[in-house]
Amino acid sequence: MSYFIVFAFLIGFIAGLRSLTAPAAVSWAARLGWIHLNHSPLAFFGAAVTPWIFTILALAELVTDQLPATPSRKSPPGLIARILTGGLSGAAFGVAGGSLAVGAVAGVAGAVAGTFGGYEARTRLATALGKDRPIAFIEDAVAIAGALLLAAQA
Repeated sequence: MSYFIVFAFLIGFIAGLRSLTAPAAVSWAARLGWIHLNHSPLAFFGAAVTPWIFTILALAELVTDQLPATPSRKSPPGLIARILTGGLSGAAFGVAGGSLAVGAVAGVAGAVAGTFGGYEARTRLATALGKDRPIAFIEDAVAIAGALLLAAQA
C-alpha cells in the first residue's frame, strides 16, 4: 500500500471530524506547492482565492459547531458533506500518488470513519467530563493539527 492511500484516508478522517478543515488544508497545500494538482480536475484547489474561501468556511464551521442547535454530524446533510469533502480531499492525495479514484475512495472511507468515530469519541468523553465544549475544542485542535500535518507531508 502506497503512502498516498494512507494520507487520503487520513485527510478523509479529518473531513469526518470537521468537514471543511480538510479541503482548506488541501487547498493551502496546493497553493503553496506542497501538493501538485496542476493539469488535474482538482487544479482549482491551487487557485489564489480557493484557500481563503475554504479557510473562511472552515472557521465558520468551527463557530457553528459550538452552537446548541447545530444538527448531528450523522444527520444526512452533515454526513453527505463530510463524505463529499473527504472524497474530494482524498482525491487530491490520489492525484499526487497517481490515482485520483483510489484517493477519492480512501478519502470517503476515512470520512465515514472520522464521522462515526469522532462522534463516539466526543460523546463518550463529553459524558465522562460532563461538558461537551472542552471536548469540542480538543476535537477542533486535533482536526486542524492533523490537517496541517498531512498537508505539510504531501
